[in-house]
Amino acid sequence: MNALLNTVNADENKNNISWFMRSLSEPIARMANKEDKCTGRFWEGRFKSQALLDEAALLACMAYVDLNPIRAQMAATPETSDYTSIQRRINSAVKGEQPTGLLPFVGNERLNMPNGLMFSVKDYIVLVEDTGRIIRQDKRGAISASSQHILSRLNIPAENWLKITTEFGALFKGAVGTLPALTEYCEHVDRKRRQGAANCQRWLSV
Repeated sequence: MNALLNTVNADENKNNISWFMRSLSEPIARMANKEDKCTGRFWEGRFKSQALLDEAALLACMAYVDLNPIRAQMAATPETSDYTSIQRRINSAVKGEQPTGLLPFVGNERLNMPNGLMFSVKDYIVLVEDTGRIIRQDKRGAISASSQHILSRLNIPAENWLKITTEFGALFKGAVGTLPALTEYCEHVDRKRRQGAANCQRWLSV
């Protein structure tokens, strides 16, 4: 009976994000502490899980994460930002390949739509490059015509985009998306209060 309960508990844990993150972070923390010859907490804080409700929220969050090394001045350009998905996408795009494990960009919406993002990978790379140049103090940058085209499709003004991609983590604490998407999500999960509605309306619902 005990063996059966242990098996059931293990199976339940495999579907638990807290268990997954603990299993992922503990070995890394132990190796880092051993390498640095120290003890104590290694990770800054617990993980955060947010529902990204539409393409605007998804693309903004992707760009925010991809630009982390540039904001932290750990890298000068997206292609030199180690351990980021944008670096993997750029390296794969040069070879005409799709990086494994990443959701593909499939271009514009069409019939028999495959599963993926409705933009080209080239447009996304240019958008991240433009944004990175603007947020770097030692570079003069601007939103190009192709990047403006993406933002117009997402209905996000350029100034809102720059705010979101530099302060995403501070602006949004719960589910992220346009106000109609957030309302639908809250109704679906039977949540009476729309947490973060003011910022979703201000920055994503124009």
